[in-house]
Amino acid sequence: MSSAATEIKRREKPVIAIDGPAGAGKSTMAAHLARRFGFLNLETGAMYRALALKAIEHDLGFEDEAALLDLADQTKITLQPQREGNIVLLDGFDVSRRVREKDVTSAASQVSVHPKLRVWMVEQQRKMGEAGGVVMEGRDIGTVVFPDAEVKIFLDAAPEVRGNRRYRQVMPGSEPEHVATEAAIVAELKERDTRDRNREDSPLKPAEDAVILDSTGLTLEQVLTKAEDIVHAHLGSQV
Repeated sequence: MSSAATEIKRREKPVIAIDGPAGAGKSTMAAHLARRFGFLNLETGAMYRALALKAIEHDLGFEDEAALLDLADQTKITLQPQREGNIVLLDGFDVSRRVREKDVTSAASQVSVHPKLRVWMVEQQRKMGEAGGVVMEGRDIGTVVFPDAEVKIFLDAAPEVRGNRRYRQVMPGSEPEHVATEAAIVAELKERDTRDRNREDSPLKPAEDAVILDSTGLTLEQVLTKAEDIVHAHLGSQV
């Protein structure tokens, strides 16, 4: 019996994997599906942002993989799923708001290119979702973390659309230096897309058996309805 088959048999409940580029709406979709089907929402991208935040606080270079690995070994990242999204704890401190800010999200993209660090992250993510009954979203959930996930969705949208959504979601109370123009956000997303899609280890791409959902011309309600339909089509009476 293959390891994938063994993993599926061992899990008590299904895994829903949502992948896609930055700003595609993965967090919104994951939170919705988790509420809709009674699963836990584990936002794995927040883990990279939390480690990137700690690297910023320790003034580490994002290109120094060895130093980042040492930092990871001394770091505890906890996600506490809530109805309206995860609480992100970094070494016991709530950094949920801070990890959403521009400098941290940009740093996370640079930190995530390191192969050995990604291996460390994947191990943590698998532990979180090993029992199933979770919605996990990120860049490589369906291809690397849970290649045997029962449902795989690759959520995409044009960078201009994603940038506009990000711009309109700027958090109230953010520090002025962390607020960017819409054009700057779009440019940053395109740069991040290039890094994520062309990195040597675990490049951003749909799994072969993923359902690709392009939200460019859709309303939020339409996207969420389509996502629910995909889950029902794959899981049927299991949900």
